[in-house]
Amino acid sequence: MAGKTALITGGSRGLGRAAANRLAELGANIAILDIDDQAAATVEEVRLLGRRATYRKTDVSSNEAVREAVASVEGELGHIDILVNNAGIVKNIAPISRMAPEAWQRELGVNLSGPFNLIQAIAPGMAERGWGRIVNISSAAARGGLFNQAGYAASKAGVLGLTQNVTLEFAGKGVTCNAILPGVIGTENVMAMPQEIFDQAVRLVPTGRVGEPEEVANLIAFLCSDLAGYINGVDILIDGGAALNTVVLGSRKALKS
Repeated sequence: MAGKTALITGGSRGLGRAAANRLAELGANIAILDIDDQAAATVEEVRLLGRRATYRKTDVSSNEAVREAVASVEGELGHIDILVNNAGIVKNIAPISRMAPEAWQRELGVNLSGPFNLIQAIAPGMAERGWGRIVNISSAAARGGLFNQAGYAASKAGVLGLTQNVTLEFAGKGVTCNAILPGVIGTENVMAMPQEIFDQAVRLVPTGRVGEPEEVANLIAFLCSDLAGYINGVDILIDGGAALNTVVLGSRKALKS
């Protein structure tokens, strides 16, 4: 990936931070869009690897803000070859009957409109140059739902439809677009889960452990490489086999609390 530029949304921590470091290790320069100023720390980590890196504080749900940020990044690092749509939020954990409408809109704005805005701003340029890689981070919840998190599950399911449509539009122009569906991965948010729910999550994984952010980053790196040029329009679970279980994650009592 030497000489290529990768833009990653939500790169301040977790999967985004791991992806930034992995792609940088493989030679890519890195741009991060995030609303969290902690992304500056990821930028410093990338620079220590000898790569160029930059950060733009950006609300990805805003099409105008995304276009401004992309133009600014390209002015500094050159055209964007790789896009990793990783930014995602959960604003309201509640039954549908009590979910705040503004939380629903915010989750769709970041989790689904965000990837759309980035793809709209970047994919046409990839197509003009004849090469591009887009990886959308969805979730295992896109396939099976997530108790009390309708906005998150629905928005992540929408990412799968977006991925397929991008493939249909750009596949003949050297651009691939794939989705990754992580299961229980040991990010900061997951490790902060109530112990009862965390323990049950591990029990539901046939592999017997949570995944590491670096394991997802390795899959992202592969999909962004020339080795994956014939992989297009697919969604890939990385969940330690947890999808083979149909048990609800956490007891109803624990989840409601």
